[in-house]
Amino acid sequence: MLTARSLALRFGLLFALTTGSTLAARAQTAPVAAPAPAATPPPLAGEAAPAPLPPPTTGVPTGIELLLPQASPRALVAQAVGLTDVTVEYHSPSVRGRSVWGGLVPYDQVWRAGANENTLIRFSTPVLLHGQSVPAGQYSYYVIPHQDRDWEVALNRVTTHWGTDGYDPQQDAIRVPVQTEPAQFQESLLYWFSNVRPNGAHLNLTWEKRTVVLLFEVEVHKQVLAGVEQALQQQPNNWELLAQAADYLVQNNLQPERALAWINESIRLQSEVSNNWIKARLLAQQQDYGTAIVYARKAIKMGDKDDEAFKSRLPNMRLSLTEWQARAY
Repeated sequence: MLTARSLALRFGLLFALTTGSTLAARAQTAPVAAPAPAATPPPLAGEAAPAPLPPPTTGVPTGIELLLPQASPRALVAQAVGLTDVTVEYHSPSVRGRSVWGGLVPYDQVWRAGANENTLIRFSTPVLLHGQSVPAGQYSYYVIPHQDRDWEVALNRVTTHWGTDGYDPQQDAIRVPVQTEPAQFQESLLYWFSNVRPNGAHLNLTWEKRTVVLLFEVEVHKQVLAGVEQALQQQPNNWELLAQAADYLVQNNLQPERALAWINESIRLQSEVSNNWIKARLLAQQQDYGTAIVYARKAIKMGDKDDEAFKSRLPNMRLSLTEWQARAY
């Protein structure tokens, strides 16, 4: 028989178990409140207030410049003319259905000869325009079109303008008349070189149905001979340098007295097939065929018949010898 004390103990234990289960279930299903943010303590005396937190970002980066194609893309064209490097840097606009000459590009006004910044031309050595010497360097390239007379090209010393903004004709290094020619339709402005020779070339600008032609020359022989003199000062007893220098003069029919002095010194230092043959050609050029024949025969006799380079030259050497013999006798 259960006593009153036993019943009380059992009832208390049952109540505790039931209450604990109910509280646990409520803890699993009830939402948990977020903890309150900690209060920012007030700044102490003499201290600056803390900076506020930055606003949340959207995830899209800012301050980035998009790379997009230019309407008038940059272009570069370069050409070696003799010992001179010529480079043109420009931006190429397109016609896009517009009237160009006398419209988009007005007559009788200075034009940047391209788009955007100045069109730039660079010469690595001095050049000649209409017989006038233009120093080596970089210039802005401008065109002045005309309807009823020759067009003009101006090379300006200022190279940092945007097109013609700030253009000052007093800064022109030179202004010369130029030729213009009809051309097949060209949508995008194009610079190109033609008639390239050791001593000159044509620089052409073609756009829409017209080509502007700038003729320029370079003093290539003067440049070569200056280099030869410098090389011979450093190596005066180099027979090969002397032979090469004489051969250059013979090929270009220049300064025969100087060529003869150089080739004689080359042969004195070391007599070879090459320098004897150069002397034979020089003498024939001066119509001294009898002496030319002597040196030609000597060169042919000295040649190594097993040398492939000599074997390839031998037919032309014999042909020249035959021609000189016909003229001498």
